[in-house]
Amino acid sequence: MVELYDLSPLPNSTLRNISTRGSVGTGDNVLISGFIIGDVASATVIVRAIGPSLAAYGVSGVLSDPTLTIYDSSGSVIASNDNWQDNVNSIHIGRNGLAPPNPSESALVLHLPAGAYTAIVRGANDATGNALVEVYHLH
Repeated sequence: MVELYDLSPLPNSTLRNISTRGSVGTGDNVLISGFIIGDVASATVIVRAIGPSLAAYGVSGVLSDPTLTIYDSSGSVIASNDNWQDNVNSIHIGRNGLAPPNPSESALVLHLPAGAYTAIVRGANDATGNALVEVYHLH
């Protein structure tokens, strides 16, 4: 599932969020989502990996403890998180109204230069289940 939100019907509107839901397995069977920072020199984004909270929306077999890793276009890890409140920028996640409902979910605040990035969601301790990866562009 892919969702795209346009906050304004005006021609100069800006994409603020995109999300993908899928099944997370083990090994190479992970949830992969790519995103591009373009048309600007840099941007600040919040990337979240949601699992347990999906049950409240009727999703069954949710991933109990999602981990999130962000890679740059050369394949280098630039950030990772398990349990969003352990992130040094967790206060900024909450201030933007994007705190995941469950403490075992993951979230990162990233200040990124223009380029292509990949978010990978895995289950902690090789757990499996359904998860959602979201990318929010902040002003």
